[in-house]
Amino acid sequence: MNPLVNPNANPVVISNPGASVEALTSFGEAIKADSAGAVGGVHVEFGELTLTCPATRIVDLLALLRDNKNYRFAQLMDVTAVDYPERAQRFEVVYHLLSMTQNKRLRVKVATDEDTPVPSVTPVYPCADWYERETFDMYGVFFSGHPDLRRILTDYGFHGHPLRKDFPMTGYVEVRWDEALKRVIYEPVKLPQEYRQFDFLSPWEGAKYALPGDERADTQAPGTPPAPPPNRPAG
Repeated sequence: MNPLVNPNANPVVISNPGASVEALTSFGEAIKADSAGAVGGVHVEFGELTLTCPATRIVDLLALLRDNKNYRFAQLMDVTAVDYPERAQRFEVVYHLLSMTQNKRLRVKVATDEDTPVPSVTPVYPCADWYERETFDMYGVFFSGHPDLRRILTDYGFHGHPLRKDFPMTGYVEVRWDEALKRVIYEPVKLPQEYRQFDFLSPWEGAKYALPGDERADTQAPGTPPAPPPNRPAG
């Protein structure tokens, strides 16, 4: 049965088709052996190979992965980050690579904090230019040696980095068209709608507090059907 329509099928998507965990682990260990200490760890999860790397060696490792004839990861597909505020090095910068020669995908992770820049990999993959700018814009990760590290998605003068876990969901400012000034202006966020408290309880479990109408149920004897609503006057 087609796993796309089989509800009982394993939903895991294999990024390296036909490769077993042992084969991917062996492939990662070979890269680690060739990296001269640039690879700190090899992990295989959900059919995907992940390498960890010190930030100071990321350029060396990606150059090896691109140029070594046994790997040929010639394409950098994406650069992004993940925010873990509880960690001292709260950000993991993630590089996704593709080798058409090996028919494999690879993920490389680098840990850093808010103040320590990661070396830019634009000398190895020029396409990393905009990827690193996006990561800087969304997370505030700095990339040393980047030719033009500035925001790319948010507006000029934007405050904060929207994909950080501690960034407020409402943001800090809102924009509107000012008819008198004939331009778009920025203002502090206003929430005119009354703030609501959501309990997110399952409707099948019921609330643990009194709801409107519960007082009528308390006055009825056990087993008595609920009283019908009073008749409304005609008209």
